[in-house]
Amino acid sequence: MELLGSLIGGLGLFLLAVGMITDGLRMAAGEALRDLLGRWTSTPLRGIGAGALVTGIVQSSSAVTVATIGFVNANLLTMNQALGVVYGANIGTTMTGWLVAAVGFKIKVEAFALPMVGVGMILRLTGTGSRREAIGGALAGFGLFFIGIDVLRVAFEGLAQGVDLASMQSESILGLLVFAGAGAFMTLMTQSSSAAIAITLTAATGGLIGVPSAAAMVVGANVGTTSTAIFSAIGATANAKRVATAHVIFNLITGAVALSLLPVMLWLVHQTGELLQKEAIPAVSLALFHTLFNLLGV
Repeated sequence: MELLGSLIGGLGLFLLAVGMITDGLRMAAGEALRDLLGRWTSTPLRGIGAGALVTGIVQSSSAVTVATIGFVNANLLTMNQALGVVYGANIGTTMTGWLVAAVGFKIKVEAFALPMVGVGMILRLTGTGSRREAIGGALAGFGLFFIGIDVLRVAFEGLAQGVDLASMQSESILGLLVFAGAGAFMTLMTQSSSAAIAITLTAATGGLIGVPSAAAMVVGANVGTTSTAIFSAIGATANAKRVATAHVIFNLITGAVALSLLPVMLWLVHQTGELLQKEAIPAVSLALFHTLFNLLGV
């Protein structure tokens, strides 16, 4: 029960943090986000860059995708402009995995996360009604983000000692599809692929599941995030529905290719890690895998 409470609490902190980051940065940016997307989407390549950049900053591909569909719905972006942003968001969302891998397992979180929460809340309380309030909320959100990751990490390490999933894991097509389905289900339930990927990476690092199974869950989370776009397109214009449909098709095809080439891609990840002289840490391998298959998809 204590472990279950830690898992639920860690996930809750993570989701709260992502919401605070997204809301804070969106309020701080104001109309600048719309202007940025408008100016930076003149070509597909620039649109991909804009989508990746904004998603990497706000830590939510769902928020960027929903906002983009909303801009199309309001005739502020064309369908071609929006597709570049949506595809770029798939690349930008891989930043979550790198944050988990680089920060969540290597540095004592309390050393910087708690001060971030404190400074952020001071800015928020002293800047009511101003941009400083929004920036403070986002800063506090980043602090909670890392604290939530750390809580999940500790919980999964404890869970790994009492639960043996080795018998459930399989590198067969059926076994990988089951884990991919689990990743998609987690994303559907939390409406956040970032949360599902964070859970997956912490589970793999804690020794609860192997890298191939975790990689399949990452693919599933990537596919599951399309549910947000589907919900946001209900009742929207035809072009907005087309953007949502393209998002679904893109993620499904990318996911299918990644699963079918999983052994090859994991071998490429291993070789890349050796080339960079990085030790085989599951979280790093999975973050690299997530980035690789999204780049290949785009």
